[in-house]
Amino acid sequence: MDAFYASVEQMDNPELMGKPVAVGGGSKRGVVSAASYEARVFGVRSAMPGFTAKKLCPDLIFVRPRFDRYKEISSKIRKIFYDFTDLVEPLSLDEAYLDVTQNKKGNPSATLVAQEVRKRIFEEVGLTASAGISINKFIAKVASDYNKPNGQKTVNPEEIIEFLEDLDVKKFYGVGKVTQAKMYAMGIYTGKDLKAKSEEFLTQHFGKAGRHYYRIVRGIHLSEVKPNRERKSLAAERTFSENIASEIYMLERLESIAEELQKRLKNNKVAGRTVTLKIKYSDFTLQTRSKTLPYFVNDADILLETAKELLYQEKMKNSVRLLGISLSNLNTGQEKKKEKEEKEFEVVQLRFDF
Repeated sequence: MDAFYASVEQMDNPELMGKPVAVGGGSKRGVVSAASYEARVFGVRSAMPGFTAKKLCPDLIFVRPRFDRYKEISSKIRKIFYDFTDLVEPLSLDEAYLDVTQNKKGNPSATLVAQEVRKRIFEEVGLTASAGISINKFIAKVASDYNKPNGQKTVNPEEIIEFLEDLDVKKFYGVGKVTQAKMYAMGIYTGKDLKAKSEEFLTQHFGKAGRHYYRIVRGIHLSEVKPNRERKSLAAERTFSENIASEIYMLERLESIAEELQKRLKNNKVAGRTVTLKIKYSDFTLQTRSKTLPYFVNDADILLETAKELLYQEKMKNSVRLLGISLSNLNTGQEKKKEKEEKEFEVVQLRFDF
């Protein structure tokens, strides 16, 4: 989807149409979750601090996120996908892979299928979408950004090598800012430069990811489209308007975070075993501390007690600007199957006496 959160806000509030809009980020310590294309002209991007976005675009309009609304729209869009194929792998609320090799419309052209999907989204939902079409997920993903917004790009098998060689490595899905800077420092600016490096060289400098880069720049990506993608974790976090130095205040914040996480876990009907405390300090350094419990939990009291234990695990390095709690090792997939086979599955909800 094109600037999904911001586009939903503009659709629901016509007064925002044509104006620079940012979802989230309005407070002193806020972060931009999404920016409209009118805002992007000024350099505003997602994950950017709100004050930075405001400096770049003084007329920027901040809107509070409405995730229930975004989920509602996302559900409508996915129903359209399933009219074409059951092989749908959602990546997020606004993005998914579709395998249309064998599709319900019997259309032999993936390009025409993409056009029809985008047309229906616009007619039935009122938003624009972009698409990338190719022989595997990696190339399709890269191509999906090529003609945004409201466009699509098909990369045919005979065009793949040339397409990838001409691309800046920063446009390769999975190459973040740190890796991009490292590649640039090595004189690797384009796919052609990357392709010139041996697998040994890439693994030496980038570890296991080096083999991945060696393969994808040659158009090799064997990951299938996986329907019903399993969630690996659930989390809740808060960024504070002022830095917190007192552990007493941190505990107060952790209590509300644990309650929010409990709500999300129960809405998704899952529990987990590994509790992770996320701490972002005032100097933006990030630290995580984890503990794996011997049983599955989804109760706020246990989440809070475990987070408190992790908080006191070592002394704070600095004042804190963000705290978060996540739960992983969820009782889904293989874990759930194993528990079911052993007939011992039970979500444990313990209560503590204070």
